[in-house]
Amino acid sequence: MKKTIVMPTLKPDMKEGVLCRWNAEEGETVKKGEVLFEVETDKVVSEVEATEDVKLCRIIAEEGDTVAPGGALCEVIAE
Repeated sequence: MKKTIVMPTLKPDMKEGVLCRWNAEEGETVKKGEVLFEVETDKVVSEVEATEDVKLCRIIAEEGDTVAPGGALCEVIAE
């Protein structure tokens, strides 16, 4: 089943985050607990891990994009 991964709210007053880096490419599988992407907020970079085994189907937000919490980042399929 295809799911959309969104920008997480990393702190209560977060208004936006910058997608710093994808740690996988389209078509690759990311295991639960592996870092899927990195986000910068207020000069702090946070790693966001996959919550389940997934295949990255489509990247929506590119590295360097500023995205509000809840904004679409990518589509995945649970493995």
